[in-house]
Amino acid sequence: MSSMKATVVGLGAMGMGIATSALKAGLDVTGCDVSSDALNAFMAAGGKTVTSPSEAAADADLLAVVVVNMDQTEAVLFGEGGAAEALPKGAVVLGCATVPPAFARDVAARLAGMGLLYLDAPISGGAAKAAAGQITVMGSGSAEAFARARPFLDAVAEKVFELGDEAGPGSTMKMVNQLLAGVHIATAMEALALGIRSGLDADKVYEVITASAGNSWMFENRVPHVLDNDYTPKSAVEIFVKDLGIVLETGKREGFPLPVSAAAHQQFLAAKAMGLGREDDAAVIKVFAALAGIELPGGSK
Repeated sequence: MSSMKATVVGLGAMGMGIATSALKAGLDVTGCDVSSDALNAFMAAGGKTVTSPSEAAADADLLAVVVVNMDQTEAVLFGEGGAAEALPKGAVVLGCATVPPAFARDVAARLAGMGLLYLDAPISGGAAKAAAGQITVMGSGSAEAFARARPFLDAVAEKVFELGDEAGPGSTMKMVNQLLAGVHIATAMEALALGIRSGLDADKVYEVITASAGNSWMFENRVPHVLDNDYTPKSAVEIFVKDLGIVLETGKREGFPLPVSAAAHQQFLAAKAMGLGREDDAAVIKVFAALAGIELPGGSK
C-alpha cells in the first residue's frame, strides 16, 4: 500500500472514477466536491471527504484538480479558501481540466513561487476508463513533479505521456485532441441526420458505418445516445462550446486558420442557443433535426 496522501477536487464523471481508482490502488484518498451526492457516493466507496479545497489540501502529497474549466481551476487553487495556500511545501498539483496553455504556464509559475510543483496534466478516456484506472494523461512538467506524482499516475492511468519539462505542452496536446473530438462529434451527427433525412433507418446507418471506413471513435460512441434517445450528459454540449473556443482563440493568436473547427463550434453554439447546453454533446444532432424538420429516434426533434 502506498503512503501517498492524495486529494481529488471535483468528483464528477471523471473525478469520481479517478478518486475510486486511486483508492482501490491503496492510496490514502480524500475527495472534495460541492455536491453532497458526490461526497456521499465517494464515502460509500470507502473514501474520506471534505467540502473545501483548503481543507482538502491540508497534509496532501498530491492534489488533482479535476474540474471543468480555467475559472474553476483558478477558484480551487487561488480563490477564497483555495487549496494552494494550504498545501505543504513540495506537494504536487495536477491540473486536469482543459485550459488554455498560457493559463497552465501561469498556474505553474504561481505555484512554483509558493514552493509547490505542478503537472499540466489534462486527461482523456471518459468515465468508464476513469473508473477502471485506465485514463490517458497528457502531461508536461518537471521530472521531479512526474516522479512525485508517479504513485497516483500509476493508479489511475493506462497511459501517461510526458510531453515536456514545463507546463504548456500538456494543455496544447489536449487542445488538439478536443479539436478532433468536437469536429468528429459534429460531423457524426451531421452524417446521421443526413441519412435519416434521406430515408435511411438510423440503426442501419450505425450498423453499416461502424463496419466501414467512415467510422470514427466518436461516431461509434455517441450515435448510440441518439438511437436510445438518451441525452443524459456524459460530456455536455457546453463543454465543446468551451473547448473549441480555446482552439479558435489559439488559432487567432497564432494566425492559424481553423475553418472546420469554426464550423463545428457554430453547431455547438447553436445547440446551446436552443437550450441544449447541459445535454449530452450528441444533442448537437437536434440542430440538424430542427433545420431539416426530421424526427429523431424516440420522437425527438
